[in-house]
Amino acid sequence: MKYSAEIVPGRMVYSFNTEKERIRDGLIPESLLVLQISGQLMLETSGEKMLTQAGDMLLIRKNQLAKATKIPGEDGAYQTILFVLNGDTLRKYALKHQVEATHKYKGAPNIFIPQNDFLRGFFKSLIPYANNPKAPAACRLGRLKIREAVELLLDTLPELKHFLFDFSEPYKIDLESFMWQHFQFNVPLEKFARLTGRSLASFKRDFHKAFGVPPRQWLQEKRLEEARRQLEQPGKKPSEIYMNLGFESLHHFSNAFKRRFGVPPRKYNRCAITRQT
Repeated sequence: MKYSAEIVPGRMVYSFNTEKERIRDGLIPESLLVLQISGQLMLETSGEKMLTQAGDMLLIRKNQLAKATKIPGEDGAYQTILFVLNGDTLRKYALKHQVEATHKYKGAPNIFIPQNDFLRGFFKSLIPYANNPKAPAACRLGRLKIREAVELLLDTLPELKHFLFDFSEPYKIDLESFMWQHFQFNVPLEKFARLTGRSLASFKRDFHKAFGVPPRQWLQEKRLEEARRQLEQPGKKPSEIYMNLGFESLHHFSNAFKRRFGVPPRKYNRCAITRQT
C-alpha cells in the first residue's frame, strides 16, 4: 500500500508506505526537510549514504543528484512529512526578517538536525496533519508550520542561514571530475548541464571536448564497464546492480550488456566466477 497527500501543495507532503520502495534517481532542485515518523529513508548521493530513523529530522541541500529508498519499520509502515523549502518561500522569509547570507554555503550538503525541546514539540505538533491531511485547516495552518520550521532550524543551528539563504546559481564547475563522480545517476542531460553551471548546448560542447564522444555514448559505456566490474565479484547478481548504475530496467540493462560484451549479464557472472576458480 502506498499513500501520499499534499498538506500544502508543493511544499508540505505526507507519505505512507507499507512496502519497500526505491525512488528513481533524480535531481533535488530545492532544499528539503524530512521528518521521519516511522520506518527509514536511505538517501544515497555521490559523496555519502545516510539512513534516517523514526524521530529523525534530516535537512537535504538543493541541487544534488540522489537515490532514495523508503523502508517500512517494524510496525510495517513508512511515514514521513516532507517540507519543500523552495526558493520563493525562503526569499520571502529573508526579505521579511532581513536575513542575509554573507557568503556562499560550502558546508555539508545533508545535515541531521539535533533534537531539543522545541523541535520535539514541533515534531509532535505535525502528527495531526499527517493523520488528517485533507482537513480544511491543514493547508492554511500548514503554511505557518513551514515558517515555524525555518525559525526553529535557525534557532537550533544559526549557521544554517548560509545553507538556507544561499540563492546563487551553480557556477561553472569542472565537468570531467563531476561526470566521473555522478555517471551512475539516471537523469536527463539537461540536469547534468544545470549542475555543472552550463546550458545544454554548452554542456554537450564541453563534454565532447573533454571526453571525445557524445555524453550519452560515454554514460552508457561507463555504466556498462562498472557493471562488468561488479559482476566479476562473487555473489553479485544483475538484478542487484542495474538500478544503481542508471539503467531503466533489468531488460534494458541485459540487452545493452549483451550488445557490448557478447553475453547476457547472468552468463557473464557465471563465466567470471569460473575464471576466478
